[in-house]
Amino acid sequence: MSFTWPLALLSLLAVPVLLGAYVWQLRKRRKQAVRFSSVALIKAALPKRSGWKRHVPVGLFLASIAGLGVASARPQTSLKVPLNRTSIILALDVSRSMCATDVQPNRLTVAQEAARNFVKSQDSSTRIGIVAFAGFAELVVPPTTDKKQLVQAIDNLTTARGTVIGAATLKAIDALAAVNPDVRPIDAATNSAAGGPATPPDDTAPITKPADGSYVPDIVVLLTDGANTRGIDPIEAAKQAVDRHVRVYTIGFGTTNPTSMVCTSAQLGGEAFDQGFGGGGGFPRDPGGQNAGGGRSFLVIDEPTLTKVAEMTGGTFHKAEDAAQLREVFQNLPKQISLQKKNQEISAVFAAIGAALGVAALTLSLLWNRYP
Repeated sequence: MSFTWPLALLSLLAVPVLLGAYVWQLRKRRKQAVRFSSVALIKAALPKRSGWKRHVPVGLFLASIAGLGVASARPQTSLKVPLNRTSIILALDVSRSMCATDVQPNRLTVAQEAARNFVKSQDSSTRIGIVAFAGFAELVVPPTTDKKQLVQAIDNLTTARGTVIGAATLKAIDALAAVNPDVRPIDAATNSAAGGPATPPDDTAPITKPADGSYVPDIVVLLTDGANTRGIDPIEAAKQAVDRHVRVYTIGFGTTNPTSMVCTSAQLGGEAFDQGFGGGGGFPRDPGGQNAGGGRSFLVIDEPTLTKVAEMTGGTFHKAEDAAQLREVFQNLPKQISLQKKNQEISAVFAAIGAALGVAALTLSLLWNRYP
């Protein structure tokens, strides 16, 4: 248990002080009693009642003060939040490299199947959203419990050029912010930079990882088969997730020896995605398969970056090289996120206990200390 205002616990010092005053008063009365010539006359004058009863109201009163003192410090306890209170954003890579056939029939087909099964396996009250990203990132389906809508969106995914892992992370955070007031949306300046030229990470800025139990219950599951090609660097985007206590689980999909790329006609889907989902300014074609930063193939997983993103945010990195491994990764995700820790203030509990003890102390004092 932790406390928001720990200094308020100093009020508990009143308990031993009052207890000491009560004991001192009892001893003082005993000393005064010996001045009378007949103790028998004193006993006869007092009402008939058990000796212990006179101490009970005082004990309850002191316990009441202790309860109210703890409540004033605003105690918090770590509770496990069930999955049905969680929103999950699936950020799916639909870059043209997802048509690689090193995973039969191709990477995107297998990823779609795994995502569909993941959606269908969730509790009916779990909200799931879908972000698709290639040269741009777009929220395809806001968090919803409508599994039919989610499956239809997964079936209709199409490919395009480019891979914006960082921008996809920011888009997923904004999707969570829309349904969880505890998650701040990404500011306009950061969002504006997300779609620009590739930016290197700022390794000088300190990163403070949230303490265990302080994460929001909502998470991002990001699947990609390559490296970031433009826009905000994934590490910089991860810092935004860390700042908002949002965990990002990353999945690197595909082998290290990709073969040819073969897209179905449905997966090609025209050039709408190349134009930023109808928003203008598509990503330039790159017949050589190299990214804008020069050197990395679109077809090779940037495992170090995905691992760092997961570690920074409190998530985990998973690697899958075939359909069976990817299915296993998705099957294991609900076990990892089904119960999430969240700090819950319990001041009201201690306040209620303190008030009840105070009322009991007053009531018993009136009942037991009445003189005929």
